[in-house]
Amino acid sequence: MKPINLREKFSKFSKQWHPHQIATVDTMQVILAKIQGEFVWHSHKDEDELFFVYKGTLEMYFRTSAPLGHEWVEIVNEGEIIVVPKGVEHCPKSQGDEEVHLLLFEQLKTKHTGDVQHEKTQTEYPKI
Repeated sequence: MKPINLREKFSKFSKQWHPHQIATVDTMQVILAKIQGEFVWHSHKDEDELFFVYKGTLEMYFRTSAPLGHEWVEIVNEGEIIVVPKGVEHCPKSQGDEEVHLLLFEQLKTKHTGDVQHEKTQTEYPKI
């Protein structure tokens, strides 16, 4: 039951697109990630995800699966959060070459890239 210093935790790793767990809350986990560029289009069938932008600007792309579906983007600025509802296909991206620092809140069972397997997919999150 000690405070967690996010600045100090972010300083412990540099690898991008590789989440690190900093806490658990019942069946949920709090993870940190550094991103740059575009991630992978994916969804989480049964879990919501919360993204908090600690540093930088996140572009969160969404895509509907309806026959006449479309794509759109939400800009999430430093200090803001966005919740991605379960089942919604999404793709996080940074702006240009900017590195974005994120705090995510999701269920322990949430798979990094949902059912999509990709070179960026991680199956274990180091605890820091």
